[in-house]
Amino acid sequence: MAAPPKTAMAKWEKVRSFALGLPGATEEFPWGETVAKVNKKVFVFIGVTDGSHPLGVGVKLKDEVLHAHALSCPGAQPSGYGLGKAGWVQVPLGGKGAPTAEVLCDWVGESYRAIAPKKLVAQLDAAR
Repeated sequence: MAAPPKTAMAKWEKVRSFALGLPGATEEFPWGETVAKVNKKVFVFIGVTDGSHPLGVGVKLKDEVLHAHALSCPGAQPSGYGLGKAGWVQVPLGGKGAPTAEVLCDWVGESYRAIAPKKLVAQLDAAR
C-alpha cells in the first residue's frame, strides 16, 4: 500500500478539520473509514488514509450547479450503494484537475446544510 500523495493528504486534513469544526459535527469510523456526522447522520465521507483506496471525499450536493461541477472533476462519480441517486458524489483529492481544498470545503459546507438540523445551520450562519 502506497502512502497518499502529500498534496492530497494536505487537502484531506483541511477538509477533515473544516468538517469537524462545523456546529454539532462528530467524527466516527464506520466500515473502517472516516466520516463526519451531524445529528447522527453522515454529511461527509472522508475515506481512509492507509493507501488502500485513493484519497477522496463523498458529499451530498443538492444544488444542481455544484453537483454538476463536482461530477466534472477527473475521476469523480456518483457515490455507490444507491447514494448517487440522492445527490451524493465521490470526488478524488489527488491527480491532475482535482478540486482545491477551498472548493472541497465549500462542498462539505453544502453537504452539511443538506443534512444538519435547521437550528445548527442557523448557528453556522450566525457565526459567519
